[in-house]
Amino acid sequence: MLLGDGDGFVSCVCGERHWGLHGAAGLLLTDPRRGVLLQHRAGWTHHGETWALPGGAIRSDETPAQAATRETEEETAVPAGSVRVLSARAEDHGTWRYTTVLATADGSVRPRVANAESTALDWVDPAEVEKYPLHRNFAAAWPSLRAQLDRELVLVVDAANVVGARPDGWWRDRAAAAGRLRDRLALLGSAGVEATDLDLDHDGLWVWWPRIVLVVEGQARETAAVDAVEVVPAEHDGDSAIVATTAALMRQRPRDHVLVVTADRLLRDRVRAEGAGVIGPSALWALLDTCAV
Repeated sequence: MLLGDGDGFVSCVCGERHWGLHGAAGLLLTDPRRGVLLQHRAGWTHHGETWALPGGAIRSDETPAQAATRETEEETAVPAGSVRVLSARAEDHGTWRYTTVLATADGSVRPRVANAESTALDWVDPAEVEKYPLHRNFAAAWPSLRAQLDRELVLVVDAANVVGARPDGWWRDRAAAAGRLRDRLALLGSAGVEATDLDLDHDGLWVWWPRIVLVVEGQARETAAVDAVEVVPAEHDGDSAIVATTAALMRQRPRDHVLVVTADRLLRDRVRAEGAGVIGPSALWALLDTCAV
């Protein structure tokens, strides 16, 4: 791969020229105490003298999230490893696509102007963003983006119910079956989930990188957590642990999209009463099978 192999303009079907031969991506970085990070674009850049997001052209071997975090590090000196990617929204023109990657920042990051593409960087209260002279495309997308700021998708997985939904011999070793499910879930957490696959009501093309909480019981209680999957061992019955976990999540972060994965009708009613959504095991298995391909 050549350095900057995505650099160049595309003549789009919308009638405009866009930067990025493979599309482009920007990082909408949020700090709960400081606001969102905006970049004042240098006058010589495309749509210069406006405020928008750090970002740029996607290289041929990058995902939009990788491009957004790399470009942000180059332009603001915010290390890619100090941000946590939560979701992304794509604006797809058919011949060109721009992806806004939403992420939260480690509180210790100190952005600074790191190259000639920007003249200033500001942390801006979300309520004040529209008062800035914004890049017109960012201004158009901002209402949708603002609605999802600092929100996570959290999947609370009923391990026993999900494992039991697929007759693959799980009954011979329930603990091993829970471990296999955990490992499959870790892949899903890295790959991301399209909002349409989970019936999340968003405009545009959204992808979420979920926080995953696996609730285990009985012989599977010793299942260990891994980096991408938290594990909650039920002290008594699994249903009570799932309801308690869901209630705690909703209290701590009531704006998050919390989805419980179970086919148990009574349990579904109980977690809905806590404010969570639900999906069935078959929907989750379909996503897991896609990740395994």
